[in-house]
Amino acid sequence: MFAMNESAVTTQEKSKEKPGLFRSRSVSPNGRKRDADVEAEPMGPAKSVLREYFESAVVTVIMALFGMTFIVQAVKVPTGSMQNTITVGDHLLVNKFVFAPGPRLSFLPQREIRRGDIIVFKYPGNPFDSERDKQDDNIPFKVNYVKRVIGLPGDTVEVKGLHVYINGQVLPEHIIVAENINEKAPLKIVEETPRQGNEAYDVYYFKDKVEAARHGQEIGASSDFHFAVNGKPAKVPDNSYFVMGDDRDNSLDSRAWGFVRRDLVIGRAMFVYWSYDETQPFGNPIDFFTNTRWSRTGTMVK
Repeated sequence: MFAMNESAVTTQEKSKEKPGLFRSRSVSPNGRKRDADVEAEPMGPAKSVLREYFESAVVTVIMALFGMTFIVQAVKVPTGSMQNTITVGDHLLVNKFVFAPGPRLSFLPQREIRRGDIIVFKYPGNPFDSERDKQDDNIPFKVNYVKRVIGLPGDTVEVKGLHVYINGQVLPEHIIVAENINEKAPLKIVEETPRQGNEAYDVYYFKDKVEAARHGQEIGASSDFHFAVNGKPAKVPDNSYFVMGDDRDNSLDSRAWGFVRRDLVIGRAMFVYWSYDETQPFGNPIDFFTNTRWSRTGTMVK
C-alpha cells in the first residue's frame, strides 16, 4: 500500500506543467527515453447539426453539378421517332464523358462516335420549316433530340425505299413491320423476320410501305425530306453526322433538316432509369406505380 501511494505522489509532482502543454515520451537515437514538450492544438467550437447538414448539402450539390456537366445527364423522350428502341415516356441517362472533346487517353472510357450509336444532341434547326422551329418543344440549339448515327464524316448517304446506302453499299438493318396505334404508345409489331448476323439494330416501317416495296412499287420520300432522298445522295461534311430515327416512317431527322455538327452532340444514350406510360390517365398517387413501365426501367439502350 505504501509503495502504491508513493508512486501516485511522484506522478502527480511530475505533471506540473505550463497551461496549453502536455508531455509525451519519445526515444532518442541511442535508445534512451526522453521527454518532449508538445504544444496542444486549440479545440475549435463544435459544429452544429444544422451546419453539418448544410455542408453536406453543398458538397452534394457540387458533385451533382460536376457529374451533370462532365459525366452524365438525365433527359426525357417526348416523341416517338425512336419507337420501339426508345419509347415515349422513357427517362434516359446520357453518357457525356464517352464522346468528350479533347485528346483520347487509352485508360479512360472515351472513343469517337460510331455508326449505330444512339446520340443525344441539340436540335440544329430546320431551314425548310422555320414556323415549326418556333414551337416551344422544337426550339433550335435548345431542345434535345435523340437519334441513331447513320452516316459518319465523309460518308455518302442515300435512302432508297426500305434501305439506306452508305458509299453505295446497303447498310445492314433488321427491318420490322409495325403499326402505329397511338402517338405515345409503342408500335404494334405486325411481322418480324429473323435477324441476320450483321444486323446490329432494329428499324421499323409501316405495313403499307413494306407491302409496296415487296410489289416493286417505287416508294417516294416524304415532302418533308430534302437530304439523301429522291436519287440525290448526300455527303456528310467534316465534323458532322447523318442521323435517323428507328421509327423510319415517323421521324423528322437528317433527311428533313440536314446534318448534326459535332459540337451539338451531348453524349450517348446509355440507360433507361425510369419509364412512364403516358397513354394512361393519372388520377391518384397509385397511378404513378401502375403506369410505370417496370419492364423497361433499368434497361440499357442499344
